[in-house]
Amino acid sequence: MAAVESNIVSYAQVGAGARTAADSADRIDWIQLSLIYLPLATPVSDAKVLTGVQKPLTEIAFVFCEIRTRDGHEGIGFGYSKRAGGRGVFAHAREIAPNLLGQDPSDIGKLFVQLQWAGASMGRAGMTTQAIAPFDIALWDLKAKRAKLPLAKLLGAHRDSVQCYNTSGGYLHTELPQVLKNVATSRESGIGGIKIKVGQPDLSIDVRRVGEVRKLLGDGFPLMVDANQQWDRQKATRACRAFEGFDLTWIEEPLDAHDHEGHGQLADRFDTAIATGEMLTSFEEHAHLIMAGTDFIQPDAPRVGGITPFLKIMALGEFKQRKLAPHFAMEIHLHLAAAYGIEPWLEHFEWLGPLFNEQLQLKDGRMWVPDRPGLGFSLSEQAIRWRADLAEFGQRP
Repeated sequence: MAAVESNIVSYAQVGAGARTAADSADRIDWIQLSLIYLPLATPVSDAKVLTGVQKPLTEIAFVFCEIRTRDGHEGIGFGYSKRAGGRGVFAHAREIAPNLLGQDPSDIGKLFVQLQWAGASMGRAGMTTQAIAPFDIALWDLKAKRAKLPLAKLLGAHRDSVQCYNTSGGYLHTELPQVLKNVATSRESGIGGIKIKVGQPDLSIDVRRVGEVRKLLGDGFPLMVDANQQWDRQKATRACRAFEGFDLTWIEEPLDAHDHEGHGQLADRFDTAIATGEMLTSFEEHAHLIMAGTDFIQPDAPRVGGITPFLKIMALGEFKQRKLAPHFAMEIHLHLAAAYGIEPWLEHFEWLGPLFNEQLQLKDGRMWVPDRPGLGFSLSEQAIRWRADLAEFGQRP
């Protein structure tokens, strides 16, 4: 009995002298927020403009977050808003930013919840969630940089490249001859798929445009269409039936973004896959969508609150065997799509190019994960010149 007691004392003494993870943790000591407006060369219209519910898109508001720690580690992330809300996201981000000062940057899950509670009275979806995204994404970027790994590799990549499609050349404001020129240019540049907008008041116009693009691309080349939520269930059913013969990879947002049941029913009824999810702004909303049975899920990390909730969406989506095609922000989503277990798609937008010093590599229809640590991008001088507001917290490095 005496020998047993002696061993207990020995273990207690060892434990008393050991340092814990909390003892040696790094700390956040500086945060900078930038509100940057990216102008678009040509106003952009989709079905929401034709139906009169929105005005043409002329600029995109970005909220960038830069974080630095006591030990000299850095991270950058961003959120964005189209048409309205940019200053609101920036204002809420500015309110909650001080909660991160002095915190361990590795505790990303804990910090996400902390920022949620900081704005809990405003809800857990929408603008308050989108204001968390720049911080959360910057923390993941920092973590990967500290590990000297691209974020995809830190997460556990399934692939080094992701098949990539282009959207920006097929908007409804673009006349069909120009759409065909844009499609040909995109294909020659090495893009792996083409998406065009639909949702004209006259369905026959949509069918003609899709038919001409299919003829140009030939059989088998991936082609998608996007209705931007502008059909009710009856019109969506008719449109899906009309498009069945074009061998589409998917029909996107045929219904209101929150009609999870309707999207699931269309997925069950037609051979052509149904895709949706870009407008949802929380994990919970995506969970309802995934369980309803749509074929492709299209989460947007800046809209759902960052990478932390996006990873939860990925886990549930993979469990339910949903395909993944993240919306917009390819600089972030390339890494996340590379870490998805089922072959995904990445949406290519050249619009964001002027914001960054680095550009992604497109080859053989796929976007390749860069070997740069973290997300692999930094703000350009042009982006800084577009800055409309700035807020700093803590000690400047």
